[in-house]
This record gives sequence, structure tokens and C-alpha cells, in this order.
Amino acid sequence: MNLTTDGKYKVVAMFSGCGGMDLGFTGGFSFLGNHYEALPFDIVWANDLNEAACRTYRKNISEHIICGDIWDHLHTMPEKTDVLIGGFPCQDISINGKGAGVDGKRSGLYRAMVQAVEKMNPKIFVAENVKGLLMKHNKESLDRVINDFSALGYNISCRLYHAADFGVPQMRERVFIVGTLPGVGNFIPPVPCLIKESHITAQDALQDLEALPENAEFSHIWSRANKSPDQGSRQLKADKPGQTIRAECHGNIQFHYKLSRRISMREAARIQSFPDSFIFDAKLRETERMLGNAVPPVLAWNLANAVRLHLELTSGINK
Repeated sequence: MNLTTDGKYKVVAMFSGCGGMDLGFTGGFSFLGNHYEALPFDIVWANDLNEAACRTYRKNISEHIICGDIWDHLHTMPEKTDVLIGGFPCQDISINGKGAGVDGKRSGLYRAMVQAVEKMNPKIFVAENVKGLLMKHNKESLDRVINDFSALGYNISCRLYHAADFGVPQMRERVFIVGTLPGVGNFIPPVPCLIKESHITAQDALQDLEALPENAEFSHIWSRANKSPDQGSRQLKADKPGQTIRAECHGNIQFHYKLSRRISMREAARIQSFPDSFIFDAKLRETERMLGNAVPPVLAWNLANAVRLHLELTSGINK
């Protein structure tokens, strides 16, 4: 193991965005009255292209994120790591994208993850993407991603997760591809902690913010965009989890279930399971983009805890 001096597992994070998955792996945060304990992971290297996301990451996670094109910085990664994580861009795979699959300029960046895995040979890696990767028209793309990782000698698990089943107040479905080296066992996925009848609703998550006036420092600001077709006219339902928060909503984020306005960025952050202590260092549009691109920290924490258990069971290390 490549443990850090304080006995934590070394983690390299790619396509970190503002840090949703990274926060989940470090843990030590609270959300809606539940505490998600600190986990034995130390993120020793991180990268993202978006400057607002990098500023936000530095404010909330750590100063070490490298801002820039991943292809320009692969050589700065450490030689070894225990864990590699990253949500490679989904724009060419998403049902709202252009359908280029992994041949597209953005989603083709998964190849940078393949190179990173080949370079650092982690015990386990976790790659996240949209549900669209499992759709029939993306079968060739999915097969290529799995085959490229498998060719490096990894056992691959590909599974769809529903964020609401893990305590996130959002109907968000995401694919996690997990690879483990032979000899360290197959990955055992986390078990959902909630059933549909006990999902956290939008009202559960947002009710205490209803009377709060706008507050830019708290990111409690909202778009004034008028109603528009499809996504732009959606309204949260008080008794159900929120709809998926999208990155490219262009101000057309969902309307509040009760109030005559669109939801604020702080409310969107709640729907994404970010703690209120998480500060977004950007204005409204960039914050919208960061939130829509993020992995919900609570969902990521559940994946990270399963990774911890996997490493402990296969290494004989008791934390």
C-alpha cells in the first residue's frame, strides 16, 4: 500500500470539479442532521479545467488542485497511488448531448483516466458517468471503456446507482465503473440505505430555507429566467426528491415546489447533498454549472466507504 505518513490511503482525483466526489472520499461533513464520518483517504493530487471550480475546491477541500487541461498535467501525477477517482466528462454521452459517445472531444477524456491507471497502477479506481452510458446507442462506447480498463489487468464492475437510495434528495442516476486489481478481490458495492417510500423529499431538504431572503454569500440566489419548454418549466414536487440538477440549464433550473421562483443555488446544493458549510466561489451561472457537474457528496461517501472496506479486507489493515 502507498499509505501516507498518517496511515491514510493515497488518492488521485481527476475531473474533480468543485469537489463533490472528493468531499465524499474525505468525509467528515454533515448533511440534513446526518454526520458522514471522516474516511482514511488523503487526496494527494487533483485536477480540473474550470477555474471557478478550482477556486471553490481550494476554498473547501484543499489548495493542491491543479487547474488546467488534464493532458498537460498527467506527467505531474505521482508514480503510485492506492486509489484513483474521477467523473470523466459526460457531454457526448448524455441524452442531452450530441451523441458522439467516447469519440467526442469531452467524453473521450476517459482515455486520460486509462493512462493514469496504467501509470500509477492503483489497487482500485472509481470512474463516474451518466446513465446514458448504459443506453443501447452507447453500447459501443461502454464496451470500449470497459475493454480499455480491462486490458490493464483490472476486474471491472459497472453498476447504476440511484442517489435517492443513499440519502440524497434527488432522482439522480449515475453509473460507477469500479476496477480492482486481481488478487485483491472483487468490489462489493454499497447497499442502499433507503427504499423509495423513505426517500428524502424536496420539502424535507429545503423547508427551512423557505423564509430566508436572498444572500449571495450563502449562494442563496436564484435565476429570474421565465418559463421555457421542457427543463425550463419543471417544478419540484414537495413530496418527492428533486429532479436531476443539470449543468447546462442556462438559468432554467427547476422552480420551487411552493414559492413563485426558481430554486436558489443553495437549494440546488441541498438537492445535491452538499453541506451548508460548502462555499461556492462563483456567481450564479458558474455555480449552476458546478452543481450540475458534481457527484453528490453523500452518494460519493457511500462509494468511498465501500472502497475503504474493500481495501481493509484485502490488505488486512484495520483502521
